[in-house]
Amino acid sequence: MANIAYVRVSTKEQNTGRQHQGFLEKGIKIDKIFEEKISGKNMDRPQLKEMLAYIRTDDRVYVESISRLARSTKDLLEIIDVFQSKGVQFISLKENFDTSTPQGKFVLTIFCALSQLERDTIKERQQEGINLALSEKRPYGRPKAQLSDTFGNNYAEWKAGKIKAVDFMKRENLTKTTFYKLVKTYEEKNK
Repeated sequence: MANIAYVRVSTKEQNTGRQHQGFLEKGIKIDKIFEEKISGKNMDRPQLKEMLAYIRTDDRVYVESISRLARSTKDLLEIIDVFQSKGVQFISLKENFDTSTPQGKFVLTIFCALSQLERDTIKERQQEGINLALSEKRPYGRPKAQLSDTFGNNYAEWKAGKIKAVDFMKRENLTKTTFYKLVKTYEEKNK
């Protein structure tokens, strides 16, 4: 039997220290930690996959919060199914439940249902807003990037090799993706 921790943050800039501290404060001796800095939007995470392959009967998997393990009810339930099929207990410190008890399984089921309700409600409100904007012939979403008045001059300098693409992007305050989209638009417009 091993105590295993899964620790995740969404970006490389974020720190996992708070999650590690939670295990220490609860006096939990962790035998193995699977840690990653990657979005939890789906299950395509190397350390998650490695952990799911590693766990054995009677192991305990600890997380600081359910949101560290999965961001969707579907993914969470799929992961919990793997735990249950392997005879692994799942313990979430923040939500304070343990699937080794009937009460823990019950709380998990309720929590999943509430999470799904929240997610569906947000999607529903978002769609209502989009439908309203469309019915009123208003734009919605992020505004599309436009060619600036200085784009043509900067483009000419860039094509002449006087400035690098990075300098061009800085002058126009553009991300790389937006820069290349606008270059394509500009070139099509000026054929």
